[in-house]
Amino acid sequence: MVLATVLLAGVQASTAVASAPTVTALQAWQAKIAKVPQPSKGCFTSSYPKLQWQQTSCSYAQQPPMTPRPPGPLPFTVGGGGMNDLSAKAPVGTISSATGSFDSAVNLTSETSSGTANNYTLQLNTNPFVSPACSTSPNPGCRGWEQFVYWNTGSSGRLLIQYWMLFYNAPCPAGWIFFEFSPGDPISYCFRNNAGQVSGLANQPITNLTSLRLTGNATAAGDSVTFVAGGTATTAPGDNFLSASGGWDIAEFNVFGGPGGAEATFNAGATIKVRTLINYGGRDAPECRAVSFTGETSNLSFGTAAPAPTPPGPSIQFIEDTDGGMPADCMYAAAIGDTHQHTVAGLLYDFQASGDFVEAQVGPSFEVQTRKVSGAPTWPDASVNQSVGARMGKTEVALCEGKTLVVDGKATELPPGGSLWLSADNVNIYRVGNRYFFVDQDGNSVRIGVHSSYINVSVGLGAWPSKVLGLLGNPDNDVKRLEARDGTQFTVPVSFSDLYNRFGDSWRLDPAKSLLSVCGPQAEQGNPGRPFFARDLNPELRRHAELVCQKAKVPSVWLGACTLDVAVLGDKAAAAYVGVKPPVLTNP
Repeated sequence: MVLATVLLAGVQASTAVASAPTVTALQAWQAKIAKVPQPSKGCFTSSYPKLQWQQTSCSYAQQPPMTPRPPGPLPFTVGGGGMNDLSAKAPVGTISSATGSFDSAVNLTSETSSGTANNYTLQLNTNPFVSPACSTSPNPGCRGWEQFVYWNTGSSGRLLIQYWMLFYNAPCPAGWIFFEFSPGDPISYCFRNNAGQVSGLANQPITNLTSLRLTGNATAAGDSVTFVAGGTATTAPGDNFLSASGGWDIAEFNVFGGPGGAEATFNAGATIKVRTLINYGGRDAPECRAVSFTGETSNLSFGTAAPAPTPPGPSIQFIEDTDGGMPADCMYAAAIGDTHQHTVAGLLYDFQASGDFVEAQVGPSFEVQTRKVSGAPTWPDASVNQSVGARMGKTEVALCEGKTLVVDGKATELPPGGSLWLSADNVNIYRVGNRYFFVDQDGNSVRIGVHSSYINVSVGLGAWPSKVLGLLGNPDNDVKRLEARDGTQFTVPVSFSDLYNRFGDSWRLDPAKSLLSVCGPQAEQGNPGRPFFARDLNPELRRHAELVCQKAKVPSVWLGACTLDVAVLGDKAAAAYVGVKPPVLTNP
């Protein structure tokens, strides 16, 4: 009898193990159930592997506001209603539904918000849009904004939709709640929640993050929100107060702190890979926008290169972590060391001219310029970045010789850890140790790493694809081509003469048009006499430099550039190549 019991228990255990869904099967079910229409308006649940909904009770509770972006300076970390998140934009038309999920979470062990462990919100936010609900506002700038929210309070979960009329600037209509950031503020808002909420959902510790997904639907027929945790799905109906389907074309998804603009604080070393998938009627990849719409934040930031796109799609994917230390960007380019240009399309070429140059220009309101100086007499055929300037709207900012910050022609003190907000053009400037960051209102950014004798410069783009001109641009974002100021195009490989005398010189700046005139006059203008590669170094120096780069685990594709920089600039130069996205193509 005992033996039979043991055998039966073993069979039951084996059956349970055998029936446990694989990660792939569970993810496939999660994607499918989110697309299954509800049989009627109401709240429903479903469990793996079923693809039918079972009705459950809805409940209503007045939920606190998940605030919109606040006025004033922007946080340096994810969220906060600024340019520090990555959102998916429909390439054409509008979005009918979007799903946010987490492909991976590495070293994620804890999270707190407002002093409570596992208190966080998953938010899938629309962009502000023209809404018929705003017809009663005296402000023509009133916009609708919709949030699909799962709020894990630390003890249980709540699923809801929150509706906003931004900049309503008047007493709210019946059923709407008045909101302002400060008493007496002339800018005011109205919000309300959907009637059909679901509360009392199972608590989801932050360590469950990769098993969670949130879907928001908004069509002419109505709106709804669906939350999936592992093998359990829950859906709640909306009230379509804003008619979002007419204007939703950007979707923001992420994990943030609790309501009221709170921050989610993750443990040191946490790394999360986020996916935002949109349905807009097409298959082309979404456009990327460096923008956040919510007031809630986290202590995560960017800096790690985005992964190569993988199915399912159309979606954007990105990585955020506690160590990134950089603002968001949809694409970046860089001018590193002495001087290696890594263009927006991924072309790597050396550029050893001296003088003031246009590095990148995007439209009429964003331009980045650098001053390059020769390494003569020791290294006459090499140059480094000495100073950098940026035009952001009408605001002009320069960092001269890595020492003096100049804002609109005036030297400005900014200690490590400090920040400046230039309200006229909504430009934010941050200093973190020996790094400076300039960020404009469209999410474009300049990142500067200051070293004793040179600076490294990278340019982040707030929208991709974008047309980028200058030394870091490629026509039509074609990695095989460079374009001079007059439109002349050069196919890679570009000859030494064309690179400097035609392409490079076309982007050379007249002193009267240089943003770097505030740094003093140009000391020199010239082109190198010959190409300068790692193979031209003294053999002993080259071996030492290569060893330094190899010990730093610099990828082989960057080894030549790293070797040259270490030889010319010192051992610390190798750090610039660690963890950097490899080039797509190299100009010999």
